Amino acid sequence: MEKYEVGDIVEGTVTGIEDYGIFLSIDKDVSGLIHISEISDSYVKNVSNYAKINDIISAKVLSFDQVTKKLKLTIKELNHSAGNNQNPRIKETGLGFRELAEALPIWIKEKEEELEKQQK
Repeated sequence: MEKYEVGDIVEGTVTGIEDYGIFLSIDKDVSGLIHISEISDSYVKNVSNYAKINDIISAKVLSFDQVTKKLKLTIKELNHSAGNNQNPRIKETGLGFRELAEALPIWIKEKEEELEKQQK
């Protein structure tokens, strides 16, 4: 029997971050990689927005190679959120751009008044 089964949830410490993924140390003998394609269903521009060195991350096992003791992991299905470096998801309000369209003329007027005061 394998130590890790496909579908298991494991917890590991981030030991490395590269453009292509996040490396985790699962235990003293086993390490894993969360490939960039397994971080989010959305576009991932910067892997380091999702983890920092020494972070503890839970991940789902996609495969385990007993010979190399390497795990292929995913965090897509676990709702892992990005750290403070990423903007939160925008929630649809149903109003579309109406609020922006209403506020924009006010912002422009305020900025014009501010510039006029600076020129005096």
